[in-house]
Amino acid sequence: MKKLHLLSILSLSLVMLFTSCVSTKKYNASLAREEQLRGDILQLNNTVAQLRTEINNMQTENSRLVGQIDAAGKSAAELARLANMTQQQLEDEQRRLAQMVQMLNQQRQSIENLRKKMTDALVNFSSNELSVSVKNGKVYVSLQENLLFPSGSATVNPKGRDALGTLAQVLNSNPDIDVLIEGHTDSIPIRGRFEDNWALSVARATSIVRILTNTYKVEPTRVTASGRSYYEPIDSNATADGRQRNRRTEIILAPKLDELMRLLEQSPPTTSNQ
Repeated sequence: MKKLHLLSILSLSLVMLFTSCVSTKKYNASLAREEQLRGDILQLNNTVAQLRTEINNMQTENSRLVGQIDAAGKSAAELARLANMTQQQLEDEQRRLAQMVQMLNQQRQSIENLRKKMTDALVNFSSNELSVSVKNGKVYVSLQENLLFPSGSATVNPKGRDALGTLAQVLNSNPDIDVLIEGHTDSIPIRGRFEDNWALSVARATSIVRILTNTYKVEPTRVTASGRSYYEPIDSNATADGRQRNRRTEIILAPKLDELMRLLEQSPPTTSNQ
């Protein structure tokens, strides 16, 4: 009887031990599987991120290619337009462009000739009284305050009138030149009969216009007066020398561009459907 009882206990222990081993193996296998799944998920996330980056790069490249295709399409359209032109239209277009180039060259030469005429005419005046230069396709005659006006005044003095008379001779011999008179001051507030530097700069410009048109018979329709106050300095207003340079009147000479503008505004030859 005791042997039977011992066998029963032994059998039960073996069953429990076997069951315990099986559960442990399953648990360990489950842990290993879970770890593997985590690794697989991490790898998949990395792959997804890489694919997203590649998609963004492909979209950027696609946009660039679309832009190139659009540009190529425009170029092709222009080539098609030119291809559809008749020989006569092409010759007309080439002739128009050649005229424009010729007129631009003539304008540059006219500006240089005008600069030389002004320089030669005003040779008796010193460099600290006036200067002649070319800027932006125009001739600038810059006359300092000490040549034209007493301080704070818009009344041109005798030497200034002589300079304007010499300048007017060149203007009258070149009727196709438009004339802009610009008054400039320094930044020191004005005191006296003028409200401010705006008023002084305008008064000086109009005073010169009156002398050119009334005394020296320059055609009034060619002349414009304007005041810039101290807002277009050519030197620093922080020093006495700089302020002296800024107190000036600029006479800006520009050739009439009516013919050139007419050519620019002409419509290009139209294509014919063949």
